[in-house]
Amino acid sequence: MARQAIVVALPPEERAPVVSQLREAGFEPIAVNRPEELEALLANRRDVAVAILDGESDFDTSLEYYGLLHEDGRDIAALMVVSPRALDKLSGAVTRTGINDEYFTRPYSIESLRWRVEAMCIRSQTVDDGSGPIIQSGAMDGDWARRAAVVAVFNPKGGVGKTTIATNVAAALQINKGQRVLLVDADIVTGHVSVSLGMEHIRTVADSWRDQAEGGDPENFMELASAHPSGMKVVSLTSSPLATDILDPERVGDAITAARRGFDFIIVDLHPSYSDLNQAVFERADQILVPVTPDVPALRAAVQLRDVAMEMGLQDRLSMVVNRANSGVSVADMERTVGMPALALIRSGGLLFVRAANEGRTVIEMFPRERISEDFQVLADRLMGTPKTNPAARPAFRLFNRQKEAVRV
Repeated sequence: MARQAIVVALPPEERAPVVSQLREAGFEPIAVNRPEELEALLANRRDVAVAILDGESDFDTSLEYYGLLHEDGRDIAALMVVSPRALDKLSGAVTRTGINDEYFTRPYSIESLRWRVEAMCIRSQTVDDGSGPIIQSGAMDGDWARRAAVVAVFNPKGGVGKTTIATNVAAALQINKGQRVLLVDADIVTGHVSVSLGMEHIRTVADSWRDQAEGGDPENFMELASAHPSGMKVVSLTSSPLATDILDPERVGDAITAARRGFDFIIVDLHPSYSDLNQAVFERADQILVPVTPDVPALRAAVQLRDVAMEMGLQDRLSMVVNRANSGVSVADMERTVGMPALALIRSGGLLFVRAANEGRTVIEMFPRERISEDFQVLADRLMGTPKTNPAARPAFRLFNRQKEAVRV
C-alpha cells in the first residue's frame, strides 16, 4: 500500500513527535501553520488522505482547516485532537461532516495516534456499495477486495456458551460455507479459544506489540494468525490476564478493521464485561451475537445489554442466540423477556463439546451429522445473509454529535 500524505496542524510541542512517527511509518507528513498554507497545498496535491487538526488551542482556525478539507468536492478525512473538556464545545460547532472524520482525545501516545491514522487511511480508500465497504477501483491489490463482516460474540454474564458458539460458528463458516474466517480470542481475562482448539503456545498480539516496542518489525493480524486444521485462522490477544497493558483498545479495534481486507468473516470472542476494549470492538462490529441460556441470570444480563446497547446506538446490531434451546423453556417467552428476536437456536450438545475440545477440534469437524452441527449451519447461513456495515462501525465524526470515545494509554 502506497503511503499517503498526512497534514499535521497541531501545536508546535505536539507537531514534531507526530511528524517524526508518521515519517518513520512511511507516510509523508506535511506540517501546516495557517489555513492559507493548507489551501495552497490542496490546490496542488491529490494524495492527502488525513489531516490531523487541533480542536481546542485555536478552534476557529481548526474550523477553517476543516472547511477546506470538505469543500470543492473534497472529502479528506479529519482527525480532530481534543481534550475531553472540549467535546461539548465541538459537538455543537459543526453541522457538515465527512464520512471518514474522527476524533482523538488527549492525552495520547504517539504510537496510538499513528495506528489511528493507519486505519483512517484504509477507510479513505473505500466506497460503500450497499453491501459493505469495498476498495475503490484500482486503489489496492486483489486482497483488498475482501470486506469481512465483523461478528462479536458477547454476553455480560459468563457461562452462557460464548466461546463454544464463537468457535463452532467460525468452523461452520469455514468448512461448510467456504468462507475465509479469522477467529479472534479477545477475552483477555479467561480466554481459552486457542487451548480449546489445541493451539497452545501460539504467538499473541501482546507478544508481537511488545517486540515491536523494543524495535521489532510490526505484524498485523493476518501475519500473526495461526492456522487451525479446520482451515480457519486464529489470533489471541494475550495468553495472560497480567500481560494486557500494551493492548490499547483503539489499536486493537483498528487492527481488526485492517484485517477485514483478508477475510470474509472475523469472529471475535469477548470477555463478559463492558471494558474499553470490548466497546472498541462493539463500535466496529457489524453484528453482536448474544448467547443466552434459559435461566434468570442470563436473561437479566441480556436485558441489561439491550439497554446499554440502546445508549450506545448499537441496538440494531444485537442478535440473540438461544443456547441449550431444548431445555423446555419457551423461546417466545425468552424473546419477549429480552426484547430481541432469536437469530438461531442451539440445542444442548452434552459431552460432544467435551470430546471435541479434548481433541482440539470443534463439533462441526468431529460430529458433522449430529443435530447440533445442523444448528450451527443454520446460524452460519443467517450470518451470511446479514448486511455488512461501514468498517469503522461508527457514523462520521461522532465528535460533532456527542457520541464520545476516549483513547486511554
